[in-house]
Amino acid sequence: MSKREKTQVAELLLGWYDRHRRRLPWRSAPGETPDPYHVWLSEIMLQQTTVATVGPYFKKFLKRWPTVDVLAAAELDQVLQAWAGLGYYARARNLHKCAGVVSRDYRGQFPDSEAKLLELPGIGRYTAAAVSAIAFGHRSVVMDGNVERVMARIFKVLEPLPDSKPILYEHAAELTPIVRAGDYAQAVMDLGATICTARKPKCMRCPLESLCDGEKIAGELPRRQPKPEKPTRRGIAIWLERDDGAVLLRRRLETGLLGGMMEIPGTEWVEGDWPSIDDAFKVAPIVSSPLQMLAGHIRHTFTHFHLELRVAIACSNQAAPQGCLWCLPNSFGDHALPSVMKKAIAHAIRAS
Repeated sequence: MSKREKTQVAELLLGWYDRHRRRLPWRSAPGETPDPYHVWLSEIMLQQTTVATVGPYFKKFLKRWPTVDVLAAAELDQVLQAWAGLGYYARARNLHKCAGVVSRDYRGQFPDSEAKLLELPGIGRYTAAAVSAIAFGHRSVVMDGNVERVMARIFKVLEPLPDSKPILYEHAAELTPIVRAGDYAQAVMDLGATICTARKPKCMRCPLESLCDGEKIAGELPRRQPKPEKPTRRGIAIWLERDDGAVLLRRRLETGLLGGMMEIPGTEWVEGDWPSIDDAFKVAPIVSSPLQMLAGHIRHTFTHFHLELRVAIACSNQAAPQGCLWCLPNSFGDHALPSVMKKAIAHAIRAS
């Protein structure tokens, strides 16, 4: 692609964007100054999550915590509870931590440089570039899955991902303009989301069709290395119920998967055979009666593995150990329970 053609990409794409830009809850209208808080909040939420899913969560968060200072003052449990269902809960913990840093160290104003943004908790290369470009108009190279796909097709990059990421980034850098860099970044992402889609790309409607080297094989690009099959782990959740109907919940460790969330206590999640009822009894925080295994199990998929959980029930009227609490089922919504635990709770209630 010639230097003139590379310049044309931005011109054509921005013209298309001005006519066809998506209306999104976090996106400023033409002529409005973007709110860095809105941009940052949406970008954290959109990591590994679809636009359709994020919309209601973004509106709920903004209504409850309209500024970064208000979010910083919130309890982490409140943030985790509001986040439940979005997955990747480390994002919620870092979101709260980042809000605290911005509120305390930057007086509630996000830094505008990519380098300073990268120093904040939970902000990586993509998010720093997106906030820098969209919120502050700086020429930062924004690279997400949509942009990777567009670059792979325009330049006909045949090397599969993830090995092709460096060259795709170089191409994206070549095309990113100085003027309207934020609009350009959103334009490329909109193009990938609505026209240059993963399946059945609408090449005839693409503003870059005449400049695209990979149009004839667009549906094959970007190529990817085959993913290894996800392993299946298994465990037992322990439904400990008090005489008044309260159920024992436990807080998970702050670090690791589902860190800081609430759970039904249980065994480790291991590959291979199911843990035994004896394994479950050994790790039960408290128990006053034999464990009884309920029929059936639930299945949940994480990024790197599938999980199957059986539920064992028992009674106890002892005091809740440290890190645990008794909770009536009608108050479960007051706690940060991840989706997998909500499935286990539903299974326990149905089966018992």
